[in-house]
Amino acid sequence: MNIFGITGWKNSGKTTLTEKLVTELVRRGWTVSTVKHAHHEFDIDKPGADSFRHRQAGATEVAVVSGTRWALMHELRGEDEPMLETILSRLAPCDIVLVEGYKREAHKKIETRRLEAKDRSPLSANDGHIVAIAADFAVSGESLPVFDLNDAGGIADFIERATSLKP
Repeated sequence: MNIFGITGWKNSGKTTLTEKLVTELVRRGWTVSTVKHAHHEFDIDKPGADSFRHRQAGATEVAVVSGTRWALMHELRGEDEPMLETILSRLAPCDIVLVEGYKREAHKKIETRRLEAKDRSPLSANDGHIVAIAADFAVSGESLPVFDLNDAGGIADFIERATSLKP
């Protein structure tokens, strides 16, 4: 399984770049899955929905299935957050998984940087797994390849070369 990460500080453009890369890689014929790490509590369910009621009643896992999609929700109920490898092992086979977030994990990543980001200190200085930078401003003094944050095509080319994807 090919894994490539998009990492950076809050508001640095991670989600926007991930979305553009998914669109570009799918356009090129690849099957793409994503994993998004959230540092805050989130819920994809709605109070009052049957699946919400199942979880509230104590179910550890609830699958919601229709003719167009299915989702599996897993309540941790005091368990530790699962490791990235555990989540990856639950995904269906695909050509590439784009991983958004997971700053501390040991997979190849591109670091996103925006002028308006809350924190702009470079992550690449302390992370040897960052193999490129995508920014919305001129970046100097870097030994890594630097891309314009909006250059999804160029970044997708780079990802194809950095993984075993063959265009």
